[in-house]
Amino acid sequence: MAIILGIESSCDETAVAVIDGRGATLDRRIVAQRIASQDAAHRPYGGVVPEIAARAHVEVLAPMVAATLDDAGIALADCDAIAATAGPGLIGGVMVGLVTGKALAMAAGKPLIAVNHLEGHALSPRLADPALEYPYLLLLVSGGHCQLLEVRGLGHYRRLATTIDDALGEAFDKTAKILGLGYPGGPAVEALARSGDPRAVPLPRPLLGSDEPHFSFAGLKSAVLRAHQAGCHAPADIAASFQAAAIDCLVDRTRRALAVCGPVNALVIAGGVAANVALRGALELLAQSAGLPLVAPPRQLCTDNAAMIGWAGVERFAAGLTDPLDSAARPRWPLDAAAEPVRGAGVKA
Repeated sequence: MAIILGIESSCDETAVAVIDGRGATLDRRIVAQRIASQDAAHRPYGGVVPEIAARAHVEVLAPMVAATLDDAGIALADCDAIAATAGPGLIGGVMVGLVTGKALAMAAGKPLIAVNHLEGHALSPRLADPALEYPYLLLLVSGGHCQLLEVRGLGHYRRLATTIDDALGEAFDKTAKILGLGYPGGPAVEALARSGDPRAVPLPRPLLGSDEPHFSFAGLKSAVLRAHQAGCHAPADIAASFQAAAIDCLVDRTRRALAVCGPVNALVIAGGVAANVALRGALELLAQSAGLPLVAPPRQLCTDNAAMIGWAGVERFAAGLTDPLDSAARPRWPLDAAAEPVRGAGVKA
């Protein structure tokens, strides 16, 4: 097992980590990590501005690499490989991180590992829980993605469902914007929902009970806007009702996936929305009913971070998988390239 320098810059978090694949526990595996948030820069706009994000990555990434190596007490030459996110994501930010990874790999004479950001999320529970073994069913929920995948082994992913329109994290952010909660929206909606009545506002549950495996959240977002414009519901009740409707959809779709997937060892949740406490509780009950453990990474590994990229690098390096220095940055990069296109836009597939 290797020592890997991981770099993540696919959206609005600049992150660097040193991962030791020989560690037996999470604190021993993550030797050092740093994350620079851009929340303050994007807050006035209510969402991520790609140009601002890319410029911020350029400004902070090089000194962050130096500081993280210093935190770890090692030199670049002590790393076995450099792992950098190569997509999917905002292409400007992805290019900044990947080019930095290439330069470091070339300067140190080390292999480059071009990591799929989604694979980083998919493998992050194995970073946190050394006992987690393949195969498992993964619910990947973030600002840009909402998918159910069979994770059968490193590089072997079967997509069972994806969103036909919007990702759930984006729906949380839009709900926060509608309610005037600011950015980032997910934690703000979750916090407000705790003081609201989840049954107060009648909201739709798109595709609930449908034989179609996929997700849809565009109609739910529109219903939240109409409820707010009606002016007869408290913001806390709207937040709680939205969160309850979203969780009902996730649980229903995941239950269907469990019924059609092959044998698995666990139900796993990853991605930024995986930090939601109410969602974890609902999925815990679903997993128990299926006789499976629910495995979720700690909250620090749910949002975008370089530790998961470094760990994906550890697993790929151990399997002898490295990449050429001309590897391209990709705005789209599905984990299951053979999956059938979904109806509708399908842009998050």
